[in-house]
Amino acid sequence: MSATPDILKQHLIDPVICIRCNTCEETCPVDAITHDSRNYVVDPDICNGCNACISPCPTGSIDNWRNVVRVKAYSLDEQLGWDELPQEQEIEGAETATTSPTGGGSGGADETTFTPPPVDAARGSTVPPKSAPRPVVNSHTLKQPAVATVTGNFRVTELGRDYDTHHIVLDFGSSPFPVLEGQSIGIIPPGTDAHGRPHHARQYSIASPRDGERPKYNNLSLTVKRVTSDHAGNPVRGVASNYVCDLQKGDQVKVIGPFGSSFLMADDPKANLLMICTGTGSAPMRAMTERRRRLRKDGDGKLMLFFGARTKEDLPYFGPLMNLPKDFIDIHLAFSRKEGQAKTYVQDLMRERASDVAALLTNDATHIYVCGLKGMEDGVMDALRFIADQHGIAWKELHPRMKAEGRLHLETY
Repeated sequence: MSATPDILKQHLIDPVICIRCNTCEETCPVDAITHDSRNYVVDPDICNGCNACISPCPTGSIDNWRNVVRVKAYSLDEQLGWDELPQEQEIEGAETATTSPTGGGSGGADETTFTPPPVDAARGSTVPPKSAPRPVVNSHTLKQPAVATVTGNFRVTELGRDYDTHHIVLDFGSSPFPVLEGQSIGIIPPGTDAHGRPHHARQYSIASPRDGERPKYNNLSLTVKRVTSDHAGNPVRGVASNYVCDLQKGDQVKVIGPFGSSFLMADDPKANLLMICTGTGSAPMRAMTERRRRLRKDGDGKLMLFFGARTKEDLPYFGPLMNLPKDFIDIHLAFSRKEGQAKTYVQDLMRERASDVAALLTNDATHIYVCGLKGMEDGVMDALRFIADQHGIAWKELHPRMKAEGRLHLETY
């Protein structure tokens, strides 16, 4: 009689659905997730099945599992070479598992073989605000994308600057594509990569409110920066960003999504929105601000915005921002490369306005949204903690409570 094999419920990422947003890798508390230019993968020798990465994933690609004989677990090299997940293998003594061990799937190995407790390693909420409507997610996939027509492409940073950022308007015609403020979509660039395979979709936050860039039309807008160098400063040409920034009116674009079920605007008009962003991280803030502006009435909650860029000329939407009524939104702009002045970042301005930020922190109607480059996250969180401490607010108690209540949202990349 053969011995019962040692079964591992292996955590895998579906390369067909994954939009390479890096959320899972940033969230993983044990650094089990890595990637190359093609795929995001999970190291079976490190992953402890804590599920910290499940909720933040905007597409659900992270929530895939396979029963395998432990000594034959799929290696990182195998996973990096996949274009789609392998079929489930039948193993004597094991049941089929296609979803997370604690995610409510119908399959799964015996509980005695897998009982890790859930872990919440994220700094921000993995649940939406209580007042947010239920979003539509993944209505269009790589196999069945929506087709949108470009109805506008406008540069929103000054000509002659390194930062070439565009405001793109996409119209879906008669095809339903409902979105909410805070969600994102994926754009599929045409053509193939160096290996002859179709390009992956790239994710972009939606910059318009739920009723469209043009109200009552089935459209939305994006804020896209043309990528011309990598993080090390080496010249590169971003496949998707250059494709999108070069689109002409009348061009058709393949779109997947929408994505996102937690980074959503609080739909309570009494809610205070504290918005902190850099660069194209302004997109969801623009959507939320425009939603509130269109519905504006006396007694609404406060809007406070901290927006960072290198210079005024590199700041998307600088002109329209200056035209917003001062009694509608409290705006603070941080410039890190302004000639003749010390570098200033959003967290610096937050400290300067500490008393006003603290007043918002003490209000249970306040929702905080942070969006931009990953490097800003530490500074913003340190500033919030500093402001709380300076004003007698127990940050160690407030932080987890805001997370649990869906009132502290981070979307950094």
